[in-house]
Amino acid sequence: MTEPITVVLADDHRVVRTGLRMLLASDPRFEVVAESGDVAATLDTARRLRPQVLVLDLNMGGESSLDAIPRLRAEVPGTQIVILTMQENPAFARAALRAGAVGYVLKDAADSELMRAVELAAAGRSYLNPALDARLASDGDDRSAEGEDGARPDNLSPREIEVLELIALGHTNVEIASTLFLSVRTVETHRSHIQQKTGVTSRAALVAYARDHGLVD
Repeated sequence: MTEPITVVLADDHRVVRTGLRMLLASDPRFEVVAESGDVAATLDTARRLRPQVLVLDLNMGGESSLDAIPRLRAEVPGTQIVILTMQENPAFARAALRAGAVGYVLKDAADSELMRAVELAAAGRSYLNPALDARLASDGDDRSAEGEDGARPDNLSPREIEVLELIALGHTNVEIASTLFLSVRTVETHRSHIQQKTGVTSRAALVAYARDHGLVD
């Protein structure tokens, strides 16, 4: 018989982890080998157990899960990452996939999508919630004016664009960190990179820059 797919569940809500474990345990193709409730514990568990698939909540307390994905991919390359989240914004899906995740499942569709996403991930294939997939495709068409290579003003990264948009809308670093599920230090780093790339330093000048480049109305 084929060995079951080993899975680690990472979510900061115990009741959610229990539900996910019960869902996967109902199918002999899957074996949940561990659970974790924060990013630090998830990194440690993945390094020790090296599961085939990590089901990762995008919004856990402490360090950003999104920032942890590249570290996980570098340190545990054999573990594929499936994001499970309430976030329906295509920007989060795009950022997670670019960071190295292979799957993006919405929590309210977990009962119908998670097992398929985990199965595909274990086979090295990707899975994206169908509704989000359609929105990403539409968003890509809307952004065609950026050029085939997706060039942004002054080579700003997608995450830097998101931070700049929120700065231009008047949000503080703390508010941006909460909105994007990042640490305040990470937001400060992104802001520094934006200033270096654009040559713009004051908030008023950043707002003007964002408006001039069509990032905010």
